[in-house]
Amino acid sequence: MIYTVEWTFLASESYFDELEFIYKKWNLQEVLKFEELVVSELKRLAKNPNIGKLQTRKNYFLVISKQTTIIYRITEDVKSVELLLFWNNLKNPADLTKLL
Repeated sequence: MIYTVEWTFLASESYFDELEFIYKKWNLQEVLKFEELVVSELKRLAKNPNIGKLQTRKNYFLVISKQTTIIYRITEDVKSVELLLFWNNLKNPADLTKLL
């Protein structure tokens, strides 16, 4: 069964922050590659939401690149994956706990 993928406001905001970071550090070509990677990973998540690593009782972490991790939650009863945050792995991990 394919799950629906739902974006929270924080997920959208952090996704666009990542795009901006990539653009400033590299270039538009890398932004486009990242967007393709995200689309591909979200398709994988929709097919098999358990591919990430369960970090807390509810939150899963899926490393999609050396620099980026997607944090999400699965809701089995409605078959959905709720995207919580795109996390830049270079940031301070203590800041992550504040966001979640």
